[in-house]
Amino acid sequence: MAVEVKNITNDMSVFKSSSSRVISEVKKVIIGKNDLIEDIFIAQLAEGNVLLEGVPGVAKTTIAKAFASSIGLDFKRIQFVPDILPSDVIGSSIFNQRDMDFSVHRGPVFTNILLVDEINRASPKIQSSLLEAMEEKQVSIDGISYMLPNPFMVISTQNPIDVMGTYPLPEAQIDRFMFKLDVDYPTSGEELDILRSRNSGLLADVSKVLSIEDVIQMIETVKGIRVDDKVLEYIRDLIMASRSHEKLLLGGSPRASLSLLKASKAVAAMDGRDYVIPDDVKYLVPKALNHRLIIKPEYELENVTPGDVVKDILARVKVPT
Repeated sequence: MAVEVKNITNDMSVFKSSSSRVISEVKKVIIGKNDLIEDIFIAQLAEGNVLLEGVPGVAKTTIAKAFASSIGLDFKRIQFVPDILPSDVIGSSIFNQRDMDFSVHRGPVFTNILLVDEINRASPKIQSSLLEAMEEKQVSIDGISYMLPNPFMVISTQNPIDVMGTYPLPEAQIDRFMFKLDVDYPTSGEELDILRSRNSGLLADVSKVLSIEDVIQMIETVKGIRVDDKVLEYIRDLIMASRSHEKLLLGGSPRASLSLLKASKAVAAMDGRDYVIPDDVKYLVPKALNHRLIIKPEYELENVTPGDVVKDILARVKVPT
């Protein structure tokens, strides 16, 4: 049963409780990966997109479907392959001979949560068909713009191991993902729990704990979370430090700053607070920056990773009190 919208928006403790119910519901079918589930919900409340990276079989698709079911949102999945066309994603105009007129056939992008499976298997031309949708929440078909359902979110997956027949994501696409999250193998205990649950045959179903109206109002509540000017300066200093770091060719963009701002508000709200603290930002920096940073070639040869640079930036930049 969905919680009343007015209670969620007026009482931060109810907001926190509602967020916990969503996460608990998804955990019924997903064993482990608690942080991952929370991070996807943070991105949802902050109106961001998520890139999930992991080998096949680690429940990337299952997580996305369970998450959509728990918050009552429409969910569609599209498999990216080399011969897919932009019209297969956004739709096209079709001539109706009976009416002697064109009608718009809407593609799978017209949904609340779009799962793009193996996004790097399609050519850059096809990948770019999502750029407008991910940033402006609209698509253009034959020169006419169509707004996408509210809320709208893209969850994409890619396999980091099997690179044959894949295309690297362009920076413009990567920068539109609020978070890049690694989906790891389960631990030994989690693997055993997975086997036990499947062996028992008693598979849990995800129930709808929020309505779409609840989600929309929660998103609006997140926008109103207070952020002190010192926290804004902290976000700025982190991004500026990435742009001037001696080991980087490319640092964080202004979109990275905005991602940290919006996501930190969501973290605060999910914790039952109506204000952001520096720890909210620190928690999000690796998730929001790792995929946006490009290491200089000479440091790549020394096995320096974006994660290493992010740790260094967090250590260098003074945390406001």
